[in-house]
Amino acid sequence: MRDLDETDLEILRLLMSDARKPWAEIAEVVDLSPPAVSDRVDRLREIGIVRRFTVDIDRSKLREGVPVLVRIETATEATDDVRSTLRDAEAVEHLFTTAERDLICYARVPAGNVPQWLDATLAEGVVDDYEVTLLTEGEWTPTVGGTGFALSCAECGNTVTSEGTTARIGGDRHQFCCPSCESRFESRYERFEAGAADDPT
Repeated sequence: MRDLDETDLEILRLLMSDARKPWAEIAEVVDLSPPAVSDRVDRLREIGIVRRFTVDIDRSKLREGVPVLVRIETATEATDDVRSTLRDAEAVEHLFTTAERDLICYARVPAGNVPQWLDATLAEGVVDDYEVTLLTEGEWTPTVGGTGFALSCAECGNTVTSEGTTARIGGDRHQFCCPSCESRFESRYERFEAGAADDPT
């Protein structure tokens, strides 16, 4: 498998600044042809580094709300449910989980009434404690600088290094940490396909 090079990283930087930037403009910056840029982006999507192209909306321009950072402590068994609820909450813009399993969310809370918002958003009794920080402004500036990309083997889950392999199986491109994992994965896929073909339903 070819590692990501500086050209890949520069393409990612350019797409992060403007996901609608034409291939021709990117090609000028990275000294490639537009089709070569398109091929690289397709490869980055196939291996899962680029998941989707989206729109970065300044939600503060679209609705009222006081920007706050809320750290929420929950019982361990409730963390996943609370995280799922907050992820879907209209007021929440960013959500993080700490190593201690606390949840931190950046939200724009209507009227700035955090206790009322939490009561209306989360089930009763799931919050052990919370801490609120009032924000004057917030910026989200993700970058690929200094980032090391770690692809996972489709068979065993180990990190794929430069010793790994890439194979197109069943129409999808998969990464493997070694030829043995690629062989096992392909064999299992072929058995699955054969079983599906034999199934009369």
